Amino acid sequence: MLGLDIIMCTFSVLSVAARADFKARNCSEVREACVGKGFSFAHVPIQEIPGEHLRVCPQGSTCCTQEMEDKFGQQSKQDFENLVDEMSHELRSTFVSRHERFDEFFLELLENTQRSLNEMFVRTYGKPYMQNSEVFENLFAELKRYYMGGNVNLEEMLNDFWSRLLERMFTLLNSQYVITEDYLECISKYTDQLKPFGDVPRKLKAQVTRAFIAARTFVQGLSVGREVAQRVSKVSSTPACIRALTKMLYCPFCQGMPALKSCRNYCLNVVKGCLANQADLDPEWNLYIGR
Repeated sequence: MLGLDIIMCTFSVLSVAARADFKARNCSEVREACVGKGFSFAHVPIQEIPGEHLRVCPQGSTCCTQEMEDKFGQQSKQDFENLVDEMSHELRSTFVSRHERFDEFFLELLENTQRSLNEMFVRTYGKPYMQNSEVFENLFAELKRYYMGGNVNLEEMLNDFWSRLLERMFTLLNSQYVITEDYLECISKYTDQLKPFGDVPRKLKAQVTRAFIAARTFVQGLSVGREVAQRVSKVSSTPACIRALTKMLYCPFCQGMPALKSCRNYCLNVVKGCLANQADLDPEWNLYIGR
């Protein structure tokens, strides 16, 4: 297929050149093409003129003034940057929508869990629970902070939760005694040996840690993808890139052949040169997508 593309491309170039040969001195087709693309030039030659003034396009007989070549360069830059932005719009939108949907889902799930647990404990334990509910409120606040990217050590936070819960429960169950802070601290140190809550803390720690690490990693991954796509879509065209784009897109205008289209391989080479910095991200991006 590649050989066929080259043959067809060569044929199209030769055929257009042949058609243009007999009207080499007439620039009316160029004038019409410029109007069709919205260019407003102060002057477009009626017939070809010497092209010594050109800095990008061939300097033979030409249909372009210096003003035209300059504007073609500006338009090439704008066309390319708009195209890259347009082509990456869907990718950026996908990351934004997926991030928003997952974030909304997970936070709603966390909020519903807290609400259900609170309602159940209120019905079951009543006032004793309500007087100590901040222990659970702090737990969910820390879990949310971890998910949102906060500096929270899950294992330490969960250990502290069970220690505080043990202290509160021990105090409630022994309200007839005066229990000092030192005594409560001593009890907390032997939580692992005493196992007042059985195997529940260990199982819950494993489940919560696994779920929240996965959720935070996933949502942060979506955020990274969104930021990378956003930055890559903003192309800063170099002078060499603009020259190459102008030669490919608009120099045919100056040669009296505005309908001439570039070959596929030529176009690919120009685009690769203009996106050289973005191309360096390709291996890392593929690894990111694969995960």
